[in-house]
Amino acid sequence: MATVSDEEFGTITLRRSARASHVRIRVAPDGRLRASLPLYAPAFLVKRLVRSSREQIRAMLAEQHEDMVFEDGMQIGKSHSLIVRATSRDTAEAKRHGRQIIVQLPAATTLRDPKVVRIVRDVVIEALRIEAKSYLPKRLAFLAEKNDLMYQKVRFSHASGRWGSCSSNGTISLNIALMKLPFEQIDYVLIHELSHTVHMNHSQEFWSLVESADPDYKIHRRALKKESPSI
Repeated sequence: MATVSDEEFGTITLRRSARASHVRIRVAPDGRLRASLPLYAPAFLVKRLVRSSREQIRAMLAEQHEDMVFEDGMQIGKSHSLIVRATSRDTAEAKRHGRQIIVQLPAATTLRDPKVVRIVRDVVIEALRIEAKSYLPKRLAFLAEKNDLMYQKVRFSHASGRWGSCSSNGTISLNIALMKLPFEQIDYVLIHELSHTVHMNHSQEFWSLVESADPDYKIHRRALKKESPSI
């Protein structure tokens, strides 16, 4: 199956069809992007559509995850917590105060209200992005040096259905939702993407490289399948 790569959204699978009259991008059930295009249309048209439609694609990905459930007292990432407080206001409000995400909730609404979910989600994304930018670049650099691997730069995203990706030019993109995971699973994802700087595939050589850096990678890989990169 043909694919194109985007630094923010990762790998986009292409599906050519005689019935397709134009290029179209959708979000598949697994959270990844799929593009349909006419039989003889060049792949660069998909890349061009992605460049011109980033906001719409982010909105599509966000819509898929609007059923996220937040709870009072829940831990957000590694160092934040969500606190609900009653308010006499007519509308809900969420703000980050230090390591707390304070949600002001009117009596007539709940954390499951779609509008409240969107408000809280925006602040959760802000908190996770702060944590990710503080921790992940340092950890990625440490693991790269330890395992004699090299990459060009690191980028962050929350609009992808993937934990991470690595482009052919050595740019590693990481989902800020990684901060929801245990540290050993975070390391597995970082090692996985670092290994792609050597092998841009999932060959035996690739997995051997992953194993040399993370001998328990099979355990971490199985555990990761039970988690979701959605926010």
